[in-house]
Amino acid sequence: MILRRLTNALRRQDWVTVVIETLIVVFGVYLGLQVNNWNEALSNTRLGEDYVRQLRRETEVNLVAAQSQTAYYNAVLESVVRTGELLRETDPDPHTLIIEAYRATEVAYLTPARATWDQIISSGHLDLLPKEAAESGLSQFYAFDTAQDIYRLGLESDYRVTVRQIIPMHMQIAMRETCSDARDAEGNVVGFMDGCDFDADATELEAVALALRSDPTVPTTLSYHYSIAVSAVLNFRGIEQLLENALAGLGSPSAGTKP
Repeated sequence: MILRRLTNALRRQDWVTVVIETLIVVFGVYLGLQVNNWNEALSNTRLGEDYVRQLRRETEVNLVAAQSQTAYYNAVLESVVRTGELLRETDPDPHTLIIEAYRATEVAYLTPARATWDQIISSGHLDLLPKEAAESGLSQFYAFDTAQDIYRLGLESDYRVTVRQIIPMHMQIAMRETCSDARDAEGNVVGFMDGCDFDADATELEAVALALRSDPTVPTTLSYHYSIAVSAVLNFRGIEQLLENALAGLGSPSAGTKP
C-alpha cells in the first residue's frame, strides 16, 4: 500500500507526499530493526541469567567435591605419617601397620561437573556472563583437571605399587570390606571407615608386617609418597578457595538472578 502511494506520488511529482511516504518506510524499517535488537538483547540477558544459575549449581557441586577430597587426602596423609612412625618402631603392632600402610596408598577421583561451562565455551557465549563471573577463576578451574592429575600421581606411586605387591590379595579384599572409604550423604569420599576389624591369621599378619618392614624400598618410596599426599591436600584447598571466589563472582541467587 505504501509503495503504491509512493509510486503514484512520484508520477504526480507530489514531492511532499514522496518525502512523507519515504520517511514512513525508513522509520518502519528502523523501528523493526530496533525491535529485533531489543528482542535479541532481552534473549541474551535471559540466556546469561540461565547460564549463571546453572554455573552456580555446578560450582556448588564442585566445591562440595573439592571439600570432600581435601578431607579424604587429609586422611591419606595421616596414614602416610603414621606408617612412617610405625616403620621406625622396633616392634609395631602388625595389624595396625598393615592397615595404615594400605590406607596410605588410597586414591580417589571425582569427575568435575562442567556441562554448562563447556556449552558456554562451545557456543561462544562467554560474553553473556557478568564480568565478575567471567573473571572469577572458573576458566582456570576448567582449564586443568587438577583432581585427575593428583589421582594419577597417587595411582602410579612406587610406594602404592610396592605395598600392594607385599600385602596378599585376600587380605586387601578383607580390608576393602571393613577399612575402606567413608562417604557422605551425597556419596563423596571423605575419609576412611571408623576402625578396621577384619579376620586374618596372626601368623600371616606378622609375616606381612615383617615383609613391609624388611623391604628397603617401602620407607624410601614412602618419603616421596608423602610429598604426593601433601601436595594433594594443598591443591584441593587451593581449588576450594578458587571455587569460593567463583561463587562470589557469580553472585547470590537473589542478586540479579532468579532462584
